[in-house]
Amino acid sequence: MRIGIAGLGKMGAAIAARLNEAGEEVVVWNRSPLKAEATGLRVAATPRDLAEQTETVVSMLFDSPALQAVFYGESGLLAAARGKLFIEMSTVRPETQQALAADVQRAGGTFVECPVGGTTGPARSGQLLGLAGGEAADVDRARPVLERLCRRIEHMGPVGAGASTKLAINLPLLVFWQSFGEALALVRHLGKDPAWLVQLFAETAGGPNVLKVKAAAVVAALSGDPSVAATFEIDAMRKDLRTMLEEGNLHGIPLPVAAQTLVAFDEASVAGLGGRDCAYMPAYWAEKRLGDGPEPQAVAASVTF
Repeated sequence: MRIGIAGLGKMGAAIAARLNEAGEEVVVWNRSPLKAEATGLRVAATPRDLAEQTETVVSMLFDSPALQAVFYGESGLLAAARGKLFIEMSTVRPETQQALAADVQRAGGTFVECPVGGTTGPARSGQLLGLAGGEAADVDRARPVLERLCRRIEHMGPVGAGASTKLAINLPLLVFWQSFGEALALVRHLGKDPAWLVQLFAETAGGPNVLKVKAAAVVAALSGDPSVAATFEIDAMRKDLRTMLEEGNLHGIPLPVAAQTLVAFDEASVAGLGGRDCAYMPAYWAEKRLGDGPEPQAVAASVTF
C-alpha cells in the first residue's frame, strides 16, 4: 500500500518514519519542502500530487486553518480525492472534522478521523491510542494503517466523536502540568532534589502515567537544562486549550479549570517558553512568586527545592 503523509511536524514525521520502517511505501508532503526532503522519502510537490500518488492519505496538521490550506484549492487534497481514503489525525473541533468529511465524500473519497493519544515516542513505536470516528466500514478500511501506528484503536462513533474524545482526554493532561508546577512551588522551601521529588510524586495517587514517562524530561527542566527536546510544545497545548473552551462554549459547558490553565500557559508563552516542551511548564511555575509577571529567564537557572 502506498500511503501519503500530509504535514511533517513532530508527529507527522514520526508517523511517516514508523510506516516506512513497517514496510509501507510512503510519500510525504510538507509546506516546507526542505523538511520533506530531509525524511529521505519520496516527496510530493503539492497536496493534490500527494493524493494522486497514493491510495491512503494521513493528515496530521496543527489547526483548522492548516487543514483548510491543505485540503482545499486547486492544489489541495480534495482535488484528487476520488477513490482515496483519508485518515485525518489533527486535534481540531468536531465540527471541523464533520465539515471536512462531507466535502471529502462529495469529492468521491472516504473519510475517517482518528486523532491519537501519545507523542512522538509512542508514534515511532506504534503505541498510540487511536480515537476513530466515521462509518464502521470506513474505520475497518483504515485499520490496516492504524494498526501500524496504534496499540489500541477505539471506534468512538460517527465523524466528530473522535475529536470530542481527543479534547476530553487532553484536558486533564494539560491541567496536570500546571497543577504539578503549583505543587512543586509549595515544597520548594524543603530543599529536596528535583529527581527525588519527581519520583515521589510519580508514586502518589495523583501521579499520572505521563509523569513516569516524562520523568527524565521534567527533572532536566527543573535542573535548568534548556535542551529538552519538545514532544508536545506549550504553544500547541495552548491551542488545544482554546479549542476545548470553544467547544465548551458551543455546548454551554463551563470549563473553569481549563480556562484558568490557559491563562497560566499564555503567561509562560509570553515569557518565551511557547516552543519549549511541556516539561518546562512546571519548572516555570515552581519559581513563581505572588506579583511576579512573565520572566523569560525563569527556567534558565536550576530550580532549588
